[in-house]
Amino acid sequence: AHLLDARYLEPPEPFTQSMEMLDTLKEGEQMLLLLFREPHPLYNVLRRNGHAWETSLQADGTFEILMTR
Repeated sequence: AHLLDARYLEPPEPFTQSMEMLDTLKEGEQMLLLLFREPHPLYNVLRRNGHAWETSLQADGTFEILMTR
């Protein structure tokens, strides 16, 4: 999976960089996004564009969002 650690980026950088990386993925490829907050606006965009994702919350407060194109 491609990795984007956006935990220390200021908005809107996590969203912007996520969209840019998603655009580079080929069908079936995945990217892992790391954040300290759950990205509800991103979920809406993923849903509209037909992407699949899974979110898990880690013990340190990191949200791991695995997205598939």
